[in-house]
Amino acid sequence: MATDTLKSKAGAGGASGLRRLLLDNGALTALIVLVIALSALSGDFLTTDNLLNIGVQAAVTAILAFGVTFVIVSAGIDLSVGSVAALSATVLAWSATSHGVPVVLAVLLAVATGIAAGLVNGFLISYGKLPPFIATLAMLSVGRGLSLVISQGSPIALPDSVSHLGDTLGGWLPAPVLVMVVMGLITALILGRTYIGRSMYAIGGNEEAARLSGLRVKRQKLAIYALSGLFAAAAGIVLAARLSSAQPQAANGYELDAIAAVVIGGASLAGGTGKASGTLIGALILAVLRNGLNLLSVSAFWQQVVIGVVIALAVLLDTVRRKAGATPQAAGSGGGKGKQAATYGLAAVVTVALVAATSLLHTGSSSTTPKMGLSLSTLNNPFFVQIRSGAQAEAKRLGIDLTVTDAQNDASQQANQLQNFTSSSLGAIIVNPVDSDAASNSVKAADKADIPVIAVDRGVNNARTDALVASDNVAGGELAARTIAEKLGGHGKIVILQGQAGTSAARERAAGFAQGLKAYPGIQVLAQQPADFDRTKGLDVMSNLLQAHPDVQGVIAANDEMALGAVKALGSKAGTSVQVVGFDGTPDGLTAVKKGTLYASVAQQPSQLGRIAVDNALKATQGKKVESTVKVPVKVVTKENVAGFSG
Repeated sequence: MATDTLKSKAGAGGASGLRRLLLDNGALTALIVLVIALSALSGDFLTTDNLLNIGVQAAVTAILAFGVTFVIVSAGIDLSVGSVAALSATVLAWSATSHGVPVVLAVLLAVATGIAAGLVNGFLISYGKLPPFIATLAMLSVGRGLSLVISQGSPIALPDSVSHLGDTLGGWLPAPVLVMVVMGLITALILGRTYIGRSMYAIGGNEEAARLSGLRVKRQKLAIYALSGLFAAAAGIVLAARLSSAQPQAANGYELDAIAAVVIGGASLAGGTGKASGTLIGALILAVLRNGLNLLSVSAFWQQVVIGVVIALAVLLDTVRRKAGATPQAAGSGGGKGKQAATYGLAAVVTVALVAATSLLHTGSSSTTPKMGLSLSTLNNPFFVQIRSGAQAEAKRLGIDLTVTDAQNDASQQANQLQNFTSSSLGAIIVNPVDSDAASNSVKAADKADIPVIAVDRGVNNARTDALVASDNVAGGELAARTIAEKLGGHGKIVILQGQAGTSAARERAAGFAQGLKAYPGIQVLAQQPADFDRTKGLDVMSNLLQAHPDVQGVIAANDEMALGAVKALGSKAGTSVQVVGFDGTPDGLTAVKKGTLYASVAQQPSQLGRIAVDNALKATQGKKVESTVKVPVKVVTKENVAGFSG
């Protein structure tokens, strides 16, 4: 009986120990499960190239998150890191190219910019008594605005010496991964071995107690936010190097990914806990998720749902862990280091064994169905949705397995998607670039892997594509300008709604508008304002412009969405005293043309673009000759000819 009792207690203790191990290492457990599951579901996941892709894709988020870890451990928040990263990269490119500053000095200026932004955050929080959320939210807006002001809304190419930071070392190790590891080690050192690191935990645990014990809390917070700015600058430089250019809209929304990585890694938003290794695991989980969902052809919209659920589960796990009494080791605590190393070692052994077993599922499997990838700049716009629809319809007709991804107007995210396509050894890749320069490195990698690349709607600079299927945005812009000028009889006052700053479509269409209006000196442009290709922003911007220019007689919008927003703002004036011309020929735009509220739309026939892109991609995979440029003509659609138009 006594023996049975002892066995029962031992068994219970073993179960309790396993439960505690899983709770204390929830993020690591989740990463292992993800790797095993994706290895079983996709034969393309567990390859050397793809694993290196995951490292590269995690690098920027991880570096940002390391800086945010300092802030969250001290019970703060930093929403500005994405904007500070973009601003630092812009300062680097602007000073090195436009002003001839030596590259080393330009890099130091970029780093100083990040530190300065962090110090401003720290000052506003410590001495201005602003809540961290408000102070860093303000810096988010300021940083992004300054980036756009300095760059004039256009990407700035980086010097070659900086671009090499995005290359590989020895032909296999990506430099961004190396930078990520170094920054992670620095983070662990600061948290575990320095006075300021111990101060972060003290402030996060109980700020008032820390102050009463003699800590200069205000000065410590200045240093903490300065460190966050420093890491943001480093992330911005790495991101710009990957894209070979500084993008003023780069890292948009990355602050949320960085915070998510820290929380998924086991840190508490209440402060007092968090470590570098947990943050790295959190960033890897996000990268593995996105990579795996791409490889499995999961809808871009569902990907956002899945990632949101993972973040919620991570916070829930933190709550469960605390209720269960799990106490993760703080960085630098000596007692748990050997145990932690043993845990990571055991996790690595288990992962390798299980992954090796699941890889047998893909042995000998093959498919004769042609596979292609389509990376669109955004699916938050009817024009690109129509490109997708045309491409999918043609792929279905030809028996092609087409994977579609949404870059959400983020050049870095698109670079990740193109890397995933390349490592999956697809038959061909179709890309609608967010930015023509930023896509070049990814397209070069696909070319090196002998994968045909077809560009659609926008070309790719400094890289070879097998074909460009597009309408001429400049010619379309000229046509729009000519249409509004002729409708107004060559004399009148107009405003122009521009697209999203930094995108090639916005630049090219604006250039077309300007070129077309040169022939009509009687047309006066009262104002030109960006509305980011968005209907709601088009409504807001047009409403504001009407206050300053109530006598406006015409509107040119760089897409139909902004034009429809302007129509809403104009009310009864649209189509009567004020003529509006849009661009793209979307279904909603054509409906407005039929009603007469939108005078005309310069239609690009987006469904045709998608269909022709797939046709040319198939020809390229079959070794057939394709034309280097395939032009799909634009057409002015008015009330007179809209009935016979098909996009």
